[in-house]
Parts: sequence; structure tokens; C-alpha cells
Amino acid sequence: MAGFAHLHVHTQYSILDGASSIPLLLDKVKSLGMEALAITDHGNMFGAKEFHNTATKKGIKPVIGCEIYVAKRSIADVTGKEDRSGDHLILLAKNLTGYRNLIKLVSIAWIKGFYYKPRIDKELLARYSEGLIASSACLAGEIPDEILNGTIGGAEAALKSYLDIFGDDFYLEVQRHETYDHDADMTIFPQQQKVIEFLRKLSVKFNVKLIAWYLTIWKKIHIFFSLHIPHPYPLTAINNHIQWMIIMGTVFIFKFNIIVRIH
Repeated sequence: MAGFAHLHVHTQYSILDGASSIPLLLDKVKSLGMEALAITDHGNMFGAKEFHNTATKKGIKPVIGCEIYVAKRSIADVTGKEDRSGDHLILLAKNLTGYRNLIKLVSIAWIKGFYYKPRIDKELLARYSEGLIASSACLAGEIPDEILNGTIGGAEAALKSYLDIFGDDFYLEVQRHETYDHDADMTIFPQQQKVIEFLRKLSVKFNVKLIAWYLTIWKKIHIFFSLHIPHPYPLTAINNHIQWMIIMGTVFIFKFNIIVRIH
């Protein structure tokens, strides 16, 4: 698989979401002949040092990134339900300047923008965008969300705002996580198909490049059961979440790029 690299990857540092051990993940990348891999944990860079050091030792190019939360209004707004999270956005550092700006953004998100989630806003993105590559992220991104809500004008406005900030370094991200397990969430794939249809149109209309990524959360099934939480969460909360994941039964596997059912 030389020439291909996963650039939307969640490790065990995506708290209560990802469960991939960084060393084992990079071992799999090496065995598949991939030359690079990104880390894009939710709202944090906790695993960046371990990821960089381990990847470098294994001869794999580490791409440091983060899936950030962009406040729907401003990080100063902390009153409404809409302020509790934010639209997802993938950021990747393409050089040292980008890495420093990524650190700055993530730090501000935790120190000044935290409200249920660590958030930044578009004003901050514009200020610290140099050296960063951005993509529209998953269904929780602003552009896909507008598409799913039927507000295509809103999707176009959102795209224009990101193009104003990132220019040619902004990409439209498409994902396809199909499952044939009727006990799993069967709504995700049709939504992704709808989003892909409109992203292709936006790509042509605004001359924006499309990238096809596969969201990687778990590397192997056994890692799913050895979930590592590097944070003092109550044991009951962790157990309840693991039980919820087993009930939901859908995991994204790095090894074969398929969705399987845990029985």
C-alpha cells in the first residue's frame, strides 16, 4: 500500500472514542508498506510526542494533526446548547510553523475555549492558519452538517469561509463506512452517500480538491477490549461506555478497512 496514508486516525488518546495503541498501530502501518501516518485525536495532542518518536524509530513519516471543535459562534459564547461542542475540522501540520500554530490553537481551546469540549473559533483559525492543512471532516463537520440539514446555501457559505482561511490547503473529505449488520447504526452510510453527492458538486463549483479517507479508530478487535484511558475517569463511566460500545457493535478496523460486528 505504498503511496497511501491514513490521515484521519484516532488513537487511545481520543478519550472514550479511539482505542488504538500507537506502537501497535504503527506496526500495522509498517507491515502494510505504508510510509506515513497521521494522528488526529479529538481536541487534543496528548499522543503527539509518543506518536512522533515511535513513528520516527520505525521509519514512518509522522503527520501531526488534530480533529478540533470549531465553535458555532465564538469561544466567548457559553450560554446555549449549541455552544457545548462545535463543528469538527481536521487540521494537519505541513511544516514547523503549522505545528506551532496547531499547538497554539489546541492550547487556546483548552485554556480559553473550553465549554463541555475544547473549542476554537474561525477568528482564531484565521489568525493561526499558516502552515496548516484542513479538511471538512466527518458528518459532524460544518459542511456535511449543513448538507444533511438541507441547507445547501449554508454549506456553500461554510466552504467559502474555510477557503478564505486556508485557500488551496482546504480539502473536502469524503468517507464511506458501509455495514451490512442490521443491528448496527444503518443510518450513517446513507447519510455519507448523500454528503458525498453534494461534496462532489461543491468540489466542481468551487474548484476544491476532494480527498477520500477512512476514519480509523480501532486497529484490532482485541485492542477494543484493552481500552486504555489516560485520564482519571470514574470506573463506572468507563464500564458503561464499553458496554454501550459493545451494544452498538460497530467498530472501524484499521487492518482491513471494513466494519465488523462484535458478538
